[in-house]
Amino acid sequence: MTEIEAINERHSVRNYKSEKIEAEKAELIRSKIEELNRESGLHLQFLESAEKTYNKLLNRTSGLNSAPSVIACVGKETDPDLDEKVGYYGEKLVLYAQTLGLNTCWAGIFSRKKIPVVLDPGDKLVISIAIGYGENQGQNHKSKTVDQISQAAGGRPDWFEKGVEMALLAPTAMNQQSFVIKLCEDGSVEFTDKGGFFSKVDLGIVKCHFEIGSGRKIEWT
Repeated sequence: MTEIEAINERHSVRNYKSEKIEAEKAELIRSKIEELNRESGLHLQFLESAEKTYNKLLNRTSGLNSAPSVIACVGKETDPDLDEKVGYYGEKLVLYAQTLGLNTCWAGIFSRKKIPVVLDPGDKLVISIAIGYGENQGQNHKSKTVDQISQAAGGRPDWFEKGVEMALLAPTAMNQQSFVIKLCEDGSVEFTDKGGFFSKVDLGIVKCHFEIGSGRKIEWT
């Protein structure tokens, strides 16, 4: 399965089967996390047992407390791009999980006191990702249009259109899609965060999707 195929097939899942992730797949996830952490400087962690991470009332009501495992999205608090990096590299991991036949859900509401995460000095826990085998494959949600989330100075080359198309499929908090992608006259691309709940994490996810769709690498400065 390619990353584009994973984007098209992947939907947020909140209800999970009781079966645990097999040891072989768990090891593949850990290896992918090591690769992403080396590249990003983040401290993403796969926690095989979610324990009471999703024990809050809202999690129990939505069914998310059924998730057997969790990915803790952690990085250095002093990193000015921390939230965006978490979104970008966390989504890389989410799409990789999809290729393994697993389901996921970005979750900003969870028990920060009960998640079994390891925080080194200076670390910050930004958000969590529930992971396991879903009771279903999730469903599509209402989306904004290309014109609502993108702008272009002049023509819209094919690579830009494909990037925007994939960006529209990016999961965002409360499905807010609070971002704008602009193609500038010099051919560069600007991403604007319009604010909102976890909007900077969302922007990182959007950048990941745009990069995959457009085939153009996003540079982190």
